[in-house]
Amino acid sequence: MRRNRRRKHSVEASVGKNGPVTKDLNCGKKQKFAVITQALSSDPVDIETLRRAASSHGGLLTDELRRKVWPKLLNINAFDLPHRPGKDVRANHKDCSQVILDVKRSMKRFPKGMPVSERGVLQQQLIDVILEVLKGNPQLHYYQGYHDVAVTLLLVVGERMAIAMLHTLSNYHLRDFMDPTMDRTKHILNYLMPLLEQVDADLHDFMARSEVGTIFALSWLITWYGHVLSVFKHTQRLYDFFLASHPIMPIYLAASIVLHRKREVMKTECDMAMVHHLLSHMPEELPYEDLICQSQDLFDQFPPSVLSKRAALQSCKSLSISTFKEFQLSILHQRPDSVLRRLHKSKALECPSQEAGSLQEKSQRWRTHSNTLVKMAMWGLSATLGATVLAVAQTAMDWGPDLLQLF
Repeated sequence: MRRNRRRKHSVEASVGKNGPVTKDLNCGKKQKFAVITQALSSDPVDIETLRRAASSHGGLLTDELRRKVWPKLLNINAFDLPHRPGKDVRANHKDCSQVILDVKRSMKRFPKGMPVSERGVLQQQLIDVILEVLKGNPQLHYYQGYHDVAVTLLLVVGERMAIAMLHTLSNYHLRDFMDPTMDRTKHILNYLMPLLEQVDADLHDFMARSEVGTIFALSWLITWYGHVLSVFKHTQRLYDFFLASHPIMPIYLAASIVLHRKREVMKTECDMAMVHHLLSHMPEELPYEDLICQSQDLFDQFPPSVLSKRAALQSCKSLSISTFKEFQLSILHQRPDSVLRRLHKSKALECPSQEAGSLQEKSQRWRTHSNTLVKMAMWGLSATLGATVLAVAQTAMDWGPDLLQLF
């Protein structure tokens, strides 16, 4: 039986434009906050430091940092976001009815104690976010569980940023799950048993004899565990990790969870129904930081390229895996938000008439939108605002969920 090497959380040194900078990403929260802020302010943004911060102990610490870091991990410009969906987003959409049903069943995904009126607003936004992304990507197919990913993004970053992030995730990290068939999803699940075999032959053999398969981990994989975790902070922590990692990392976490529960599994009757029942029910409390650390260790020791040599993994090609290197390269040369903000304001000053017209269009869209809270914030805007005020107004629109304190 092989035992995993525990990754050593050592002080990492990186060399930037100002010379060597020592960054301990497992230090105190204040120091880690400073390291992340410095990485966000670097030009270009220090993506590798942000990835390490998201994966290391404690993740990204706060929602304030998540709203800044998550977009950078997906190469999204916070000052060039999609418009909020109009009423027509629900018209004649083939998935509209199913999305509405799934969202209505997602009450447990909203913070406990949230007023019914606010939750209702967010549920309407969630429907529109999903349909807007699907409408813009006709090659993608909705699956039940997609809304669990979307609601996590919406609760943290707000409507417009959630649309941008979900668009990118759907075309890269989640792409295999959005085919018309489940062939590619099954392909990703098929990495689980070879991984367990590499780490713990006894556990693997027991599960193989029980014929439990891997379907117990399906909801874990396609929702990034959002559907099975009852505490939202745990979901956020895992999203920090997954956004900074290879798209197949949720399977490595699944292996870590099964390994962590080995004693329970081996005590269970070697029967498909019994083992499936045990594994499909996620415990209330798990050592998430240890599991994240072990998942990264497993990925380093047994990367997908090693596991894919198994015959069961050669019959299908993962789009998420095959496009990941290209995606990684695309996010390395981003400008910090302070620079993007100046460029945005400069553009507004150069084209005041165009921007004023844009404001009229956006105000009209908002007047017809069902989001009552945001309407109240926007009705005070005038279409005759000057270009400088426009830039400030646009920023307020981007961060509306924070200003309105929905969460």
